[in-house]
Amino acid sequence: MDLDPELAALRLLGGFSVLRTVPRTAGATGPAEATGTPGTRRLPTLAEVYAPAAPAAHPDALALRVATVADRLRTPEPRVAASIAQQGLAARLWSVSLGCAVLYGQVPDLDPGLLHWDPLASAPDDLWLAELRPLPGDAATVAATVLHGHLEPLAAALRARHGVAAGLLWGNAGSALAGAARELGRWARAHGRTDVAARARGLTDELFAHPLLRPTGTRAGTAFRRRSCCLYYRVPGGGVCGDCCFARPPRSSPGAASG
Repeated sequence: MDLDPELAALRLLGGFSVLRTVPRTAGATGPAEATGTPGTRRLPTLAEVYAPAAPAAHPDALALRVATVADRLRTPEPRVAASIAQQGLAARLWSVSLGCAVLYGQVPDLDPGLLHWDPLASAPDDLWLAELRPLPGDAATVAATVLHGHLEPLAAALRARHGVAAGLLWGNAGSALAGAARELGRWARAHGRTDVAARARGLTDELFAHPLLRPTGTRAGTAFRRRSCCLYYRVPGGGVCGDCCFARPPRSSPGAASG
């Protein structure tokens, strides 16, 4: 089945999998979007967000996102907010790509220059794709699209600006992939779609064989145990996540296992 213009099949899978291909207008619910028309707020592309020297129109889009997440989590630590922000965006990118690959057999080209992002939005991250260009729905294409197209430049930007450890960020990427696959498999089983569950499982296995993801944790079926910590336990009222390397929040040297 070819990609339809609105990627309508993704709506069945929940908010993390939805990808808008039509921008919101000023009268819609939520923030108005960057289309260049009067009265709208232009959203940056992710290419602009990742750029080492961001254009004048969006000089601090990534910093704004980190600050927004920090404010909502009530954490004074930018490194913690940067980690949570990165994992949230990774979850969106994996969910969209896996959902399209298994439901359509194709994935949209998520070129960072085509994908607009609202740094002020709540979770899940608000994404808008300016042009729908279908690509093959295989693991190599998904890895090229998500890992190399987005998560590598995003990790580089967060390491440079916030000093977040590379191992932590790739652990977040692995955790987000495992979570996206688990949710897709859960939906498939609930709706009797054994074909979707099998495709999701096979695609996820191939993706975790990638050198950037293979060291991030151990897997047993849909369960995943990461080898790093996302630092959520440092959020006021937070704790350890279900796939954390820690059994309980550490009391000292909190950064020791974060990489």
